[in-house]
Amino acid sequence: MLSKKARNIVLLGAIAALLVAIGYWNVSPESFLDKPVTQVDESAIDYYAINAHSVQFLPDGKLQYEMTADRIEHLKTSEITQVTTPDLHLYRGTEYPWHVQSTRAEVNPDGTEVELIDKVRIARTDEKQRETIITSSRMTVFPQKQYAQTEQAVRIDGAGGTTTGKGMKAYLKEGKMDLLSNVRGQYEAR
Repeated sequence: MLSKKARNIVLLGAIAALLVAIGYWNVSPESFLDKPVTQVDESAIDYYAINAHSVQFLPDGKLQYEMTADRIEHLKTSEITQVTTPDLHLYRGTEYPWHVQSTRAEVNPDGTEVELIDKVRIARTDEKQRETIITSSRMTVFPQKQYAQTEQAVRIDGAGGTTTGKGMKAYLKEGKMDLLSNVRGQYEAR
């Protein structure tokens, strides 16, 4: 019979061998290799629409806006919506809408901010048939606030003349535009 000391050594050796075997089977050699970092495609589109048309009403049933676009793409990662050739009539419950157009636009995830990009044109004809046209290369519109702004060059045609400047804050509800710098005006003599 084995002595007590020899029995403990054999028992501890068997336990150690069992632990080594379990560790070997649970830890594969591949786990020590560098795993490739997966790249996230920032431009991955999770849904899109072609020839889109959208109409939204105010709580009182009046028309808030009507929009058409050649293409709308929703980016999965950033949740930004990209719009190709947006054409928006912003009624705000009135009969005389602001007509907003651009080459493309980006809408933030909650729809509170729209970045109009390239060939931005905002026009309106009021109840006295006076037309106002605002053009710029880029403009940010906040639809719920009925407010637009830009730091780019702006041209305003209307009221018998043309005004240009760099940077603008436009309060669409009131029809008020503040040009920020380098303001120049040319008006017709009556």
